[in-house]
Amino acid sequence: MSTEKDWETFKQRLFTKSSINLNDYKPTQMQRRITNLMTRHGATTYLGFFEMMERNSQLYKEFIDFLTINVTEFFRTPEKFDELEKKVIPDLLVKNKKLSIWSAGCSVGAEPYSIAMILNELTPAVRHRILATDLDIEILGKAKKGIYTMNELKNMPTPRLTKYFKQSDGTFQLNEDIKSRVEFGRHNLLLDKFESGFDLILCRNVVIYFTEEAKDALYRRFFAALKSGGVLFVGGTEAILNFRDIGFQSYMPFFYRKP
Repeated sequence: MSTEKDWETFKQRLFTKSSINLNDYKPTQMQRRITNLMTRHGATTYLGFFEMMERNSQLYKEFIDFLTINVTEFFRTPEKFDELEKKVIPDLLVKNKKLSIWSAGCSVGAEPYSIAMILNELTPAVRHRILATDLDIEILGKAKKGIYTMNELKNMPTPRLTKYFKQSDGTFQLNEDIKSRVEFGRHNLLLDKFESGFDLILCRNVVIYFTEEAKDALYRRFFAALKSGGVLFVGGTEAILNFRDIGFQSYMPFFYRKP
């Protein structure tokens, strides 16, 4: 059975291989999730499991997917996207005609593409900058292809579905114009440098397993990466309790503004 030493060595070896630092994640939840996956593959120790991943690149890929929680859909929590479309983005456009937006932890691209559609309808003549980043190279590959299932599009209003997607063989292909509005890149939120000068940063359903220290450090870096008046949009279970200490003002639930 796994020991504390086994777990520590596993974390070190994983960091060397993937640059993912499990010390930034809540240990109990992370160990429980990894143990479930290990059990499924018949591994009894963390190191035994790591060695299995070294031999089997498909298993390693499955593990990284599992770790980075790639659950996503277009217009996730539609009522929040409604506020984004009707209030937040129009407010930002009053100050800046051309917006710089970052979807941090973009997974398969549903979130940045949702933003691209909204902006295309609000300001058809303007090409805004939409940066979309994720830790997982495979997932970014899927995002760039822009092919989705009905399940990922379940919150999509029919007029938008018809306008932006072409259906074939039970999948939906996003049109090239919307795809061309998003730039994708690999980025580790806990390790890599941040750009700055963003009007809007979306980081939703990404920090769910992070420790409080890791979250606090991340939100402070987001604060620094925003312009004055810029907005951070977080997930529905991720209210920032110490937002005032960081320097944010409350704007609407799950939206925080830099003064």
